[in-house]
Amino acid sequence: MRCTCQPDNPHFFFNSLNGISALIRKKDDEKTLMYVYQLSDIFRYILQSDRKGLVSLREELEFMLSFQYVMEVRFANKLVFSVQVDEERKDQLMLPVLSLLPLVDNVVVHNRIDSDHKMEISIVLNERDELVVSNPVYPKLSVPDTNGTGLANLENRFMLLMNKQIRIESTEETFRVYLPLK
Repeated sequence: MRCTCQPDNPHFFFNSLNGISALIRKKDDEKTLMYVYQLSDIFRYILQSDRKGLVSLREELEFMLSFQYVMEVRFANKLVFSVQVDEERKDQLMLPVLSLLPLVDNVVVHNRIDSDHKMEISIVLNERDELVVSNPVYPKLSVPDTNGTGLANLENRFMLLMNKQIRIESTEETFRVYLPLK
């Protein structure tokens, strides 16, 4: 699966370098070091993902913590994450590696995120053992530069690796994806 957040994608790479540059200019050494550390975790996880099929929910959520940090710095805390998953269930449930990344990437690609459009990505485990990822909808004014394969690839991976279908609900106010866990 190719996602725009892959390390070989120039947009993600250059946005990451711009993030480091901005932190260096602010002379915030501690935040800069943390950013570089989190960014290296992101690249490591993505590069190792081709050797994995299913991972624990805990592993995927820990990866998202690194990604969350980088994105919160990039968007100056106008993009925040809310994760509500029982600690015990994180080790019991599995999903395809890099399942959350294309969903978070879609939020950034398709929505305005600014002072007037603060974005909260919610990740919740429901009673059906589905990971529900949702966000408000703030459509960009211009059509996003995307090939539209992120969700289709994710759907294919869930069918191939788990023989389960993801569900997508979209309204004018909210976009929500249900990921079935194993």
